[in-house]
Amino acid sequence: MPNNPTMAKKEEVILLNLWASMYGMKVMIALAEKGVSYEYREEDFRNKSQLLLEMNPVHKKFPVLIHNGKPICESSIIVEYIDEVWKDKAPLFPSDTYGKAHARFWADFIDKKIYQIGRKLYTRKGEEHEAARKEFIDSLKLIEGELGDKPYFGGESFSYVDLSLIPFHSWFHSYETYGKLIIQQDFPKLIAWGKRCFQNKESVSNTLPDSLKILAFVQNFRKIFGLDE
Repeated sequence: MPNNPTMAKKEEVILLNLWASMYGMKVMIALAEKGVSYEYREEDFRNKSQLLLEMNPVHKKFPVLIHNGKPICESSIIVEYIDEVWKDKAPLFPSDTYGKAHARFWADFIDKKIYQIGRKLYTRKGEEHEAARKEFIDSLKLIEGELGDKPYFGGESFSYVDLSLIPFHSWFHSYETYGKLIIQQDFPKLIAWGKRCFQNKESVSNTLPDSLKILAFVQNFRKIFGLDE
């Protein structure tokens, strides 16, 4: 009997990413939570592939998810896309409208505030560095306050805000090193939350790189751009 031409063809999912990107880690965790198989293609921030430039001609940034030939860009948009397309397993957002809006707010805060300030900790000096250090501490206090005594940001289950913040866990050692911070001591609830994510979620423990590997990446970044004294 001939094959039914209406049968669904195998989905093609490709992820263009740089291994150290916390935004890319977020997408990888989302794909793992959903059990989606995909082809991973490593990018180089100094020599981006032609495919990346074609798939994301506006921002020319990674990660980019390519689903059946169609590109989806910007990590938060990618994660929402993943949650909607593969919706039969591991929902990443609360079911209620307010819960979704609340989760998007904190994820946006993490994506913009924590990333930008964290970057200044290893790229700036003097007064600008000290201002970034203070702002980083204040921001982590706000985030830890939002977590409170809950196991996860969304309550009892790992969800969108957890997925957005946990990639930064791999960067904490680098932030401590260049920001002269003691995150382990000053933010015990965040540290306990991070350990909980690693212990309970294979999508996290199998995805996130070792913090010392990230530190070596940051050291190399500083060397490339002449930031070392």
